[in-house]
Amino acid sequence: MSEIETFEDLDVWKRGCQLAVDVHVAVADSKDFALRGQMERSSLSIPSNIAEGAERDSTAEFIKFLRYSKGSCGELRTQLYVAEKVRQRLDLPSLENSRPMINETRVISRMLQGLINSLKRRLGNSATDH
Repeated sequence: MSEIETFEDLDVWKRGCQLAVDVHVAVADSKDFALRGQMERSSLSIPSNIAEGAERDSTAEFIKFLRYSKGSCGELRTQLYVAEKVRQRLDLPSLENSRPMINETRVISRMLQGLINSLKRRLGNSATDH
């Protein structure tokens, strides 16, 4: 496997970007502006925090931002569940692709945890990168 040179090389960042696009498309016509805005922000936070952390000067900082990104996955997953329930109660059609997006938040979260674990091992092996 080749060395990662930029955050754009990370599959988890690519998937996070695609999920953000999918969320924005799914909620584009929503009149629930508060929930829509929260979903858009949390979906954007996933790849944005990966990118911000990767651009920091330390592995420890990168890990911190990966954790923020993982938290945003949980936040978005919760918002997708709430959106499903709200639409159901209002007799509105289901949010397009909500279940695949929920599943994608789980996959991305697992990928982020794997990257965190890998970086923590590397950090443990390197006393100079704190």
